Amino acid sequence: MKIYDFRIEYREQPKGLAVKIPRFSWKIASGDNNVVQTAWHLIVSSAEKCFWDSGKIESDQSVLVPYAGQALTREQEYQVSLEIWDNYGNRAKAETAFTTGIFDTGDFQAKMITHDFPPEETACPVFFRKFSSDKEVSSACIYATALGVYEITLNGKRVEDYYMAPGWTDYHKILQYQYYDVTDRLQGTGKENVLELTVGNGWYKGILSFDCKPDRYGDRTAVWAELHVRYTDGTEEVITTDETWHVRTGQIRYSEIYMGETIDTNAPDIREGKVSAVPEAVFHSTVLTPQLNEPVRVTECLKAKSVFTDPKGNILVDFGQNLTGLVEIRIRGEKGQKITVRHAETLDQDGVFYPDTLRTAKSEDTYILNGEEQVLMPHFTFHGFRYAAVEGIENPRPEMFTACVMHSDMRKTGEFHCSNEKVNQLQSNISWSLRDNFFDIPSDCPQRDERLGWMGDAQVFSWTAAFNRETALFFTKWMRDVSAASSLERGVPHIVPDIQETYSSAAWSDAAVIIPWVVYQTYGDTRILEESWKCMHEWVDYIHNHVNENGLWMTNYQYGDWLALDREMGDKSVGATDVYFVANAYYIYVTELVAKTAHVLGKYEEAAYYEVLREKTLDSFRKEYYTARGRIVSETQTACALSLYFNLAYEKDRENIVQMLVSNIEDHQNHLTTGFVGTPYLCHALSENKAHDTAGLLFMREDLPSWLYAVNKGATTLWERWDAVLPDGTMQDPGLNSMNHYANGAIGDWMYRKIGGINQTKAGYRRFYVKPMFVRGIEEARTELESPYGKIVSCWSCRNGKIRVEVSVPANTRADLFLPEKEESFEVGSGTHVYEYDTNTSLKELKFTLDSTLGEILDEPLGMKMMEEMLPELVHNPMIEYARQMTLAEGISSAPEVKAVYEAVLKELNAQM
Repeated sequence: MKIYDFRIEYREQPKGLAVKIPRFSWKIASGDNNVVQTAWHLIVSSAEKCFWDSGKIESDQSVLVPYAGQALTREQEYQVSLEIWDNYGNRAKAETAFTTGIFDTGDFQAKMITHDFPPEETACPVFFRKFSSDKEVSSACIYATALGVYEITLNGKRVEDYYMAPGWTDYHKILQYQYYDVTDRLQGTGKENVLELTVGNGWYKGILSFDCKPDRYGDRTAVWAELHVRYTDGTEEVITTDETWHVRTGQIRYSEIYMGETIDTNAPDIREGKVSAVPEAVFHSTVLTPQLNEPVRVTECLKAKSVFTDPKGNILVDFGQNLTGLVEIRIRGEKGQKITVRHAETLDQDGVFYPDTLRTAKSEDTYILNGEEQVLMPHFTFHGFRYAAVEGIENPRPEMFTACVMHSDMRKTGEFHCSNEKVNQLQSNISWSLRDNFFDIPSDCPQRDERLGWMGDAQVFSWTAAFNRETALFFTKWMRDVSAASSLERGVPHIVPDIQETYSSAAWSDAAVIIPWVVYQTYGDTRILEESWKCMHEWVDYIHNHVNENGLWMTNYQYGDWLALDREMGDKSVGATDVYFVANAYYIYVTELVAKTAHVLGKYEEAAYYEVLREKTLDSFRKEYYTARGRIVSETQTACALSLYFNLAYEKDRENIVQMLVSNIEDHQNHLTTGFVGTPYLCHALSENKAHDTAGLLFMREDLPSWLYAVNKGATTLWERWDAVLPDGTMQDPGLNSMNHYANGAIGDWMYRKIGGINQTKAGYRRFYVKPMFVRGIEEARTELESPYGKIVSCWSCRNGKIRVEVSVPANTRADLFLPEKEESFEVGSGTHVYEYDTNTSLKELKFTLDSTLGEILDEPLGMKMMEEMLPELVHNPMIEYARQMTLAEGISSAPEVKAVYEAVLKELNAQM
């Protein structure tokens, strides 16, 4: 038995930790099956002093165990030792360490300093100070932040690999600071040091949102920093930003997130030229908070695939992947030579560079060369792109260009792979759109003049995101932003950070409740529920304060089923589903979650109150939207899916609504019509109500609209609209046509839970079940999730009449297994479990599939292609093996031939039944 992945507050050996009660988590690897931890023992010490000795605790808890020792000391290194025991009598030990930061922001001494440059000055200010000491350095760290975005260098070298720090918050309420260990970079014993902080406009002062207004939070950037130095003689020194610092401009002559950056590498060095004294900026240290979420980093570098010239003469670099980040250029040019790099995520139908989807975001980087070998890349901007149009370079070659992929550096936790390569590409697109848009906040898109924290997009995608990446810290940070922007009087914004002053709409504002619940369910983390409780229940209270005499919410602007395809008149963007049906469906759902949250937090009176509120609202909702005979006032796919998934309909009407949903899908030639609200739940509602075949059929469609349609069009990320690119290659209005939008990627949750079959039963996957559900067109699938307890694996195959299922269960957990085509389920403990058996696919099921497929899609060109692929896979029963041979012998190239083969198969099936 071994301990691995020993973490403190989700991090490995964190430094600058400002959590007074940190939590410890570990995982167990063992060669034995059915392993359960029976006890643990933690010791936390520093400088030979023990701060906590838990003693041997008889417990199976191994996730988020809270510290319970003496108060931790600021800026101290602590060693942690752990010993555990299992039910076989085995023991294991592990060690880790962490360093604390500053617990009380009132202990900081630094001033926020700014500059007095004229308003027309676009260059980034560079704040700097020189200092030295005759003593030998023992340890050193920097605390820093800015009103703007900043970068630190110490003695000419960049201190950390963070980008766009301190991130985006409502700076008047929350300002994150970062911690940097600079012990190895600081020069002591009489050597001079130069500390420099360059500040860009960023989200603080820069141009933001579709109206491209600057100065959202202030009209002047500023910086704040403290350098804490400990010397080997035991003395300490603190160097802070104050009036002794100086400021000047440097090589970055212009910088805006949307517009790009201009860098003149001939600009004078920091220690030369004119410098100015620094005035103090108005600032209250109470808004300071340590950075909680993972920093934005360059996590991957992609070499250029090709360099070519488009039909209009643009010289283009293709990186083969739509991404968020920056282009790095390696070049030696002439002094004064000018290079420009423009960005676009796609080409038009004629293969021409197409930046139109960026709207007014210029996304152009400019460099002035110095005549030496240079590596060029911007500092305070980022772009969404696959293609770069380059000007000013003679004979550009692919090896000169690298795309540096940037996003919040969340740990990867999920994998999904199957036998269908188009589905694998869809999974890749989901993963890339997540990475591209989880950029300190969950943004809607990374490329155009928007890039905002739209709540609805994040809410519908939150389950999918939590499978693919470890989102606990990311969402905890963002939910603090949400709480800071919300109130009982105004409700919850549509966008956070809130720069548009738009409040309280269903599905969007409901993220305030749903996302903390997703984090809790995924990681077993109650702290986010505790921190978010006020915002969560006040959102439900806000709605309750605005209901009509029937107890229903029938006010406020509502987005409805945003970008659904089923509305023919009026505002088509909101879809055909009654917007107040959506509003009240979500009202009932989040009221239920608030009641469950109250139970988790031990707030039993509040739980009872919200349970009663939910039942009263549900009763009124049913009277408003369902007829006595089980019809829905709004009989759309989304209304049916929400009725089923949120358990809104009467139990007696569920079967009728399932048939209503299936019939609606059939009426649309087996296509979905759902938008942002209906799409996450559509396939779940079908699969959970005996219509999984229909869910699989929708999922595997390849024509418009479908998930695989974009894959067939060469997409490497998800689109904002189902019909972003039409079959003839033309594009919709570029103003609402992002090619990198993750909302419809919410299907990922269905892929992992239904195809993969992995579902939590208890929060944090302490108990879970595995229930794979086959999809025609997929012969095998492997789904992996690195849960808080370890890796869960669900791997299955179904081919040649044989089924094989392999499931891995982490130590200290238990799982319920539901084997495909088997009636019963059973419980297993940790270990790898393999099952092999014959398929039970019946002739009746084959007949139904063949009959329905023939009747519904025979005359469609894409349907023809589907039948060509499906027929050999459907006929696995040995009794009709001749049909497979017939299919192969006859060949399938036209509708009559397909029909003849199908009819022969059906005839034989009828004869055998």
